[in-house]
Amino acid sequence: MTQTGSRAALDRVVRRAGGASVFEALVALPGSDLTTLQLELMRRRAAALSPATVLERYRRDRFTAPAPLPFAALRRVEDVLLDALAARPESVEVVTPAPLAPLGTHSVLATVDQNKVVSTVRGTDVAADPTNGLALEAAVRRQDLQRADVAGAGSGPGGGPLAGVVRLAAIQRVVRAQYVAGPAMFAHFSLFAQVTAGRDIGGLGFERAALAEQLAVVAGALPRLGAEEVEVRLTVLEPRFAPVADAIVAALGGRPDGAAAGVPVRAALDPGRPSGRGYYEGLCFKVMARLDGEWAEVGDGGFTGWSRELLSNKKERLLISGLGIDRLAAAHAAATSRTTAT
Repeated sequence: MTQTGSRAALDRVVRRAGGASVFEALVALPGSDLTTLQLELMRRRAAALSPATVLERYRRDRFTAPAPLPFAALRRVEDVLLDALAARPESVEVVTPAPLAPLGTHSVLATVDQNKVVSTVRGTDVAADPTNGLALEAAVRRQDLQRADVAGAGSGPGGGPLAGVVRLAAIQRVVRAQYVAGPAMFAHFSLFAQVTAGRDIGGLGFERAALAEQLAVVAGALPRLGAEEVEVRLTVLEPRFAPVADAIVAALGGRPDGAAAGVPVRAALDPGRPSGRGYYEGLCFKVMARLDGEWAEVGDGGFTGWSRELLSNKKERLLISGLGIDRLAAAHAAATSRTTAT
């Protein structure tokens, strides 16, 4: 539905419910009072349903249908990604995020339209992107490390210039409310996410190290998932990040990860990328993979100001990235099916 259509629908419902004054009164209710009202509303609506109507809703609701991909195909992709993560020398904690996030996590933190998120009557959002939830967890841990420093407990785990860096990863099934047509476009799907949070150490040292670490996982995993070629397309959003991008282009040009499997893994500059501007800052990237002869976007990432805003600290830095597990599983399954058929 267009924005104009959404507004017209809202106006119609508001008139039917008693007018703008009633609507504004509901908006102004304290969170706990609104939750009380919504819970009773859902209780009454559920009480009017029969088993047959629940079944019919299950049949036609795109949010409630099982994943169209076999469990084994998804699990295989997850295992390869986790193996690649575990193979890295840096210690990365894999966490299990909650399926819900605080209301506004995606729209306030990540500037995603709230209408693209499934919100609940208890004032939460159904997870739509694991990097948002991981960013909150990373901010909590960074804050704890800062408080420990103030108390004289040291600079946190690890040593060297990146002491105190928080590295988290997760695999999460997420839900997106907007309807997108096309192959491998699902209402709910799994994402593999990485976040690296730390403090500015000068000379873009944090940024260089964090980006190299996360891309090393991508470069190590995708050749094992059927990728015939892998290309990381880097977009410099601030001129001072140009040396960071150049370093990645030079490093990935001779990486042994893909070469060992006979798979080229490279990086290239992509200055014309239209998306991600305003969402990312400094530098962002897309991960492209050639699967069964066709190029597909399988991942995305970049630097954000989320932890800086969450902790009200201009020195905080955050890199996020994600890979689409369902897309990789679907492409690998299609390639395998064609190979078997021939």
